[in-house]
This record gives sequence, C-alpha cells and structure tokens, in this order.
Amino acid sequence: MDNTTVSAKDTIQLDGVVDELLPGGKFKIRIESGQFITGHLGGKLRLNKIRIINGDKVKVEFSPYDLTKGRVVYRY
Repeated sequence: MDNTTVSAKDTIQLDGVVDELLPGGKFKIRIESGQFITGHLGGKLRLNKIRIINGDKVKVEFSPYDLTKGRVVYRY
C-alpha cells in the first residue's frame, strides 16, 4: 500500500513579494525566481487576522505536486 499524503517536511518554502490582492482572500505573489504564483493565507495568519497588503514580503509554502499555488505562512 502506498502512502500518498504530503507531510509538512515535504513542502518547499520560498520568499516572495505580494504583487496584487485577488478576490476571495487570494494573492498574486512574485517569488525570488521572478515567476508569479497564486497564494492564500495559512492557518495561523488567518486565525490571528494578520493583514497582507501590496508590497509585503512573505514566506510561501508549496506542495511538490503543484508549484503554481502556495500558502502564505509568514509575513516579514
């Protein structure tokens, strides 16, 4: 039997800058390589009502399966 779940240690973390606020609590983020990805707030940021605006530097966490979408886990 194959275990196909992704654990926290299997994620990829990169820094980026919020470029645009999108509807539905999503963000367009430019990562270090210059690519744009779509991101949403992670659990603790949402729970503590941390606001993200244009120009904020953030840490984004990706699944190795889809590198076009990520979760914002930290705001610098």
